[in-house]
Amino acid sequence: MAKSLQTLLKQIAQLQKQADTLRSREKSDVIDRIKEAIAHYDITADELFGGTPARATRKRAAASQPRKAAAAKKAGGVAKYTDGAGRTWSGVGKRPTWFKDALAAGKSAEDLLISR
Repeated sequence: MAKSLQTLLKQIAQLQKQADTLRSREKSDVIDRIKEAIAHYDITADELFGGTPARATRKRAAASQPRKAAAAKKAGGVAKYTDGAGRTWSGVGKRPTWFKDALAAGKSAEDLLISR
């Protein structure tokens, strides 16, 4: 049963599309589980990506809580916009690159608002 090259190429394309779809779903699930674990264990970016040791970071974070709260109020406070991938912006100050890129891609500022 000989198959033509064209038939095999079509099958390969269909299988690749199926594989891409499955990978996308799996990736989304993995990202959700990672975000949940980060929130549950209060993991910082430094801890995750190789900054200072976890113990030292937590001690420093606890000691700087009053300063962080004051800085958040001064800097505009709570996040107002998000890209859905974890990046946020309060709407105060210079627009971040991800925000400008989303607008250039056709999204509106309203599309990026965090729903409350």
